[in-house]
Parts: sequence; C-alpha cells; structure tokens
Amino acid sequence: MMKYTFKTLAMLALSFSVSMAVGQEKETSKEEDYYRVVKVKVPEGPILEVGGLITLPNGDLGVSTRRGEVYIVENPTTSRPYWRKFATGLHEILGLAYKDGALYVAQRGELTKLIDKNMDGKADVYETIYAWPLSGHYHEYSFGPKIAPDGTFFVTANVAFGNEEWWRAESRVPMRGWVMNISEDGKMKPWAAGVRSPAGLNVIDGQLFYTENQGDWVGSGGIWKVNEGDFLGNPASLVWTTRSDSPLKLTSEYFYSKIDERRIRNEQGRSIKPENRVNEEFKTLFDMKKEFRDLRLPAVWLPYGILGISSSEPVKIPENAFGPFAGQLLVGDQGMSIISRVFMEKVNGEEQGASFLFRSGFRSGVLRMAWGTDGSLFVGETNRGWGSAGDANEGLERLVYNSAKTPFEMKAVRAMPDGFEIEFTQPVDLKSANDLASYSMESYIYKYQPVYGSPPVNKETLKIKGVKVSADGTRARLIVDNLRQYYIHTINVDGVREKSNGTLLIHPTAYYTLNNIPAGEKLSMTEVSTKNSADAVPAVKGGPKTTADIKAKVTAPSKNAPEAKAVATAPKVAIAPTYAQVKGMLTSYTCLACHNTTKKQIGPAFTEIAKRKYTGEKIVSLIHNPKPENWPGYSTEMPPMPQVTKADGLKIAAWINSLNK
Repeated sequence: MMKYTFKTLAMLALSFSVSMAVGQEKETSKEEDYYRVVKVKVPEGPILEVGGLITLPNGDLGVSTRRGEVYIVENPTTSRPYWRKFATGLHEILGLAYKDGALYVAQRGELTKLIDKNMDGKADVYETIYAWPLSGHYHEYSFGPKIAPDGTFFVTANVAFGNEEWWRAESRVPMRGWVMNISEDGKMKPWAAGVRSPAGLNVIDGQLFYTENQGDWVGSGGIWKVNEGDFLGNPASLVWTTRSDSPLKLTSEYFYSKIDERRIRNEQGRSIKPENRVNEEFKTLFDMKKEFRDLRLPAVWLPYGILGISSSEPVKIPENAFGPFAGQLLVGDQGMSIISRVFMEKVNGEEQGASFLFRSGFRSGVLRMAWGTDGSLFVGETNRGWGSAGDANEGLERLVYNSAKTPFEMKAVRAMPDGFEIEFTQPVDLKSANDLASYSMESYIYKYQPVYGSPPVNKETLKIKGVKVSADGTRARLIVDNLRQYYIHTINVDGVREKSNGTLLIHPTAYYTLNNIPAGEKLSMTEVSTKNSADAVPAVKGGPKTTADIKAKVTAPSKNAPEAKAVATAPKVAIAPTYAQVKGMLTSYTCLACHNTTKKQIGPAFTEIAKRKYTGEKIVSLIHNPKPENWPGYSTEMPPMPQVTKADGLKIAAWINSLNK
C-alpha cells in the first residue's frame, strides 16, 4: 500500500511539473518586443517597389525603384521625412550605390552614373559606364552595383528561363549568369560564373558575398563567398568560359561529361526533368567538388521554406545596432517577407556557420536593406511578379531595436571537434540547460540536380550524448554523434530557459552548415551532464509511459463523469481549422509566396482550389507530387513539396475546403 501511494504521489508530482511546464510554454517573448517594424511615411504618388537602398554620408536615404525612379529622402528616421525625386526614366533599377558624390544604378542593361552637376538636387547627367547585351527575356534582371575595395563595381546578371522547360536556366547572351567587375572607365572583367538568380550581393569586410535562390542546380537558398574565378554551381553560364577574358576554364562539355547524363538527357539530347523525390539516387554539391575544382559551396545554407524561398541582400550589423548581434549578418527574403540572421566563423580556412530566423511580418517582400544613422534598419520591399507572404505590393519600413531589453536568443553556434557550442545572449537556467531533453538535432542535405530545387534528403536524427554548461550559464557545449561534413545540422534548443525569469528562446532553432569539422580537444564524458528527463518517467504497470501520456491521463475526465458521457455519446464533427490556425503552416511551407486566399498570384487562389472539391488526401498527394496539367494557363509549375507532413497537409486541406461555401 505504501509502495502504491509513493508511486501515486510521484505520478501526481510529475503531472504537476508537466502542467507547470505547459503553462510556462506561453512565457516566450515575441520578436516585436525587441524589434519594432515602423512604416516610413511616403507622400502620395510614388509607388515604392524598392530595388535599391543606400544611406548617404549626410544621413539622407537614397531609394531606387523597379519603376525606374531614384529618390533622396531627407530626415528619413523622423516622423516627417522629405522626399525629393532625383532621377527618372530608368529601366528596372535593382541596386543603388554611392561613390565620390555620384549615385550609380544597375539598370536592366547597363551600369549608369547619375550626377547632379548644377547642384539643384536633381540628376542632370545620366552617364553609361558599361552596357551589356539583352535577349529580351523578362527574367534578365541585373543586380547591383556594389563597390569593391579598389573602387570598381560588382554587378550580377540573372539568367533567362523557359525555352522548353520553365525551370531550366539559359544564358542566351554573354554574361548572363555571371558576376561582372566593372571599372569607372568602362572596362568589364568577367569575375565569377554559375550564378542563377543572384538578387542579393554585397561587399562585407572587403569580401564579395551573394545570396542565391532555390532553382535548377540549387537545392535551397544560401549565402556564398565569391572569389575571382569561382564557379557557383549553375552551369548555364559556362557557355561563355571559352572567352579569352574568362577567369574560369570549366566548359559546358566537361561539366556534362562528369554528370550522370542518363538522368538529365533523353535520346534527342534535350534536357529532361528528373522527378523531385526524396528517395531517388542523387548527387550533392560536395560530391561534385572533386570533379569541379573551382566549384564554390555555400558558406551557410538558408533552408528552403524555413528561412526563405527568395533570398535577397545580406548586410552586416554595425557596432551601434541591434544589441548582442553586432558583426553578424542579416539576410532578407522576398518570398517569405522575413529577415534571417547569420553567424559565420572560419574553420580550416573556409567560412561556415549558423542561420536563424530573426524577424518576420513585413508588409511585402524584403529585397533591400540599409542602416540608418540612428542604428535602425531601413527595409525596402516589393513583390511584383514574384509574390510574397506580405499583403502589400511594395513598401519602405524601418526596423527599430528596443535597447532597453536584451532578447533571449542563441547568439552564436560554433562547430566543435565532437559537436557544437551554443552561446546565449542571457545566462540560462542550469537545470533546463543540463537536461538533454532540452535539445534535439538532425542533419540533412540537398540534391545537386537540374530540376527546380530539392527536398531535404539523407535525413538523420542525431544522438546528443552529453552537455557541458559554462559556469556563467552563457554557453552550452553538446557532444553529438555522427557529425557529417557539408551537411546542414538542425539544432533545436526548445527546452532551455532563461535564468532570471524562466522564459523560452524567441527562436529556438539554428541551422548550422558544417563545411569543416574542426580539430582540437574533445570533451570527456566524465565532465558532461548526461541527465535526460525524458527517460526519467516512472514506469507504472499499465500506466502512462511518457510525459505526454501522463498529461493526457491526468487531465482526462473520469469515465463516469457527466462530461465524459457527453463526449462519448456526441457525434463526431470535423471542424475545419481557421486561417489563424493554419497561417503559420502556410507561411513556413511557403504556400503564401505563390497562393493568395481569394486572388490569382503565381498559382491559383485557395478559393479556386476549393471549388475542385478534392479530398484532403488528394490535396496532400498533389502537394507532394503536383500535376501542373490540372492548372493550364499558369506559366510557373509548382515544385514538389515532400517536406509538408501529412498531418499538416490535411489541416491545410481542411481549411482550403472550408472556403467552398
């Protein structure tokens, strides 16, 4: 009897702690508590599909638009900024730079210098620095310029798409798919090849970096370091490496001789589209590194559908801005209307590091960013032709840091010989941080293939063997089994709490790109905690065996209770989830980048899908294996989305079908 009573008390004590934990789950700060989004006041008239942003030496803001206009904004951080049109009549400006008193823009087909010669506040000289050819394809955007340490300019040129297949990049005219280096006197030097849709480039600490979007030969977005002569992965631009001025000698012929052409060519020699499945044979970027010596792997992956679908400009956080994250990078995303944060370190001479979600909820697609003189961040937005999770078509906003508070976040994640070290912005609660149940990890990679993107493949759950928390509570070092070079390692820290008030991390997940595993001393198992509260549930015969089971058993009503009888006799009614209940899934799986609830976007409206009266199972199957022939008239096919779980897919399907009323 005493033994039974002891077990019962133990169960009740554990259930009480579970209840407390459930209650504490709500104690998580929000992004907006620390980083407030403020709309910049804009006069009537301008449509700010922002293509370029630059803070001028006097603190004014330069804004270029996709509609071909350039504005100078005086007092941009105040409640009453003054807007002045500086230039007009240009073509699709997707970048803006300042040098020696002049503004420089990358138009669709040229690098242009804008000069206010008579000092009346408007450009009166539009000087062509260098022009490049165009085929006339709508997707031949040009991005930049960014100024190199020697004063020259970097410009990137988008490829064209869709001769026979919408997803296949084509370099129809010279320098499409290249990074160009252009001097002030109009000399162009091909710098690097293999870019696809390089919307985000920047020179950071004297080094050129760029971001790429998921597409053919690009499994997911990421940030790449770019040196002269690099091959960034997409082979479309290799048709121009036979030029005498090409720093890269890798040819299309050699490239395809090293790829399994049976998967990508048919008998007539045309490219064909391999199935984008999780379980097929595949090659990865690092598999091809030994074949293509100049191939540059991403420094940090930005997992598709999680940290973006259309990566844009990276910027470095200055010393006077954004609290504990000075020196790290922020990367915008046009499709998901978010900003991610990137911590980079150098291991064995190669950049790698972790990416984190930083701030969501912008009104349109985040394309350009520039730091204000007050430490706030200007965010330029657009979604025309591309779609975005934000409801607006354009915008200019500011992200303002609340310096009175320090957010509880992972400040950095560093690779160790036997795992990872996590640095926190605030001291952690030692009990939760020393508990292995507070952590979980997996690793995976993307395919290197000519189809659009890739699902995550080779997924593996990793065992965390021990944790060592520093004496001051700001660092936790994890021993992890089976680290895999060049793989993305997802690190979840959703059980660690802050020391002073027990709150959870705002963003508990990091995505570390492990290009190299460092050498050095490994931890001994004698100096780490191996406690795992998930293994400490009392084993009661016939009783619940997990924390979740205990919660269910403790909170379930008695079989004889009136409410239990009512539940037992009531008919089961399937209640469709509300939009608020599925919005998080629609955002994280990037559905909102291509679909709108009531209007046609890149894909059909959800209300149109609802009219088809598909079953939930059918909708899930079409998410995993789309049938583009079902939707004639749409130029962009939906890529397979096998990462959408069946449970989430059924919830999304139930919401879609509820719209057919």
